[in-house]
Amino acid sequence: MEDYSRLLEAAIKARHNSYAPYSHFRVGAALLTKSGEIITGCNIENASYPAGICAERTALVKAVSEGKREFEAIAVAGSLEQFDEAGVLKDELTAPAFPCGICRQMLREFVDPESFLVLTAAEGGKVLKYTLAQLLPESFGPENLA
Repeated sequence: MEDYSRLLEAAIKARHNSYAPYSHFRVGAALLTKSGEIITGCNIENASYPAGICAERTALVKAVSEGKREFEAIAVAGSLEQFDEAGVLKDELTAPAFPCGICRQMLREFVDPESFLVLTAAEGGKVLKYTLAQLLPESFGPENLA
């Protein structure tokens, strides 16, 4: 079994760059390319709520804009803001964070849903792992337009 600890650590670290002044739910994502490169993203909220972007789409947009089109997996880490006594964001995760429907569909555009993995870090160091096909059954992709 592939060790995705580096990918999960990158997602947890990416949470620190999150801009979530409204929900206070910080999310980080780390997208693994087929060549082994990790592209990270974080959620960015906006006072006009629909103008925000999820961490998963941030990572995907960054990757595609840099010419990357083949992906193996994505790790997602999220939690409500928690700070230590020094005011530093804690790395403790309160609940699993899954890609929303829009993020699942955006990922579907570039991956084989049967083999692409979605990992999420949960409380206590637990890792949940699914294929995109499990999270987005009967999906619509480029081949449906051929």
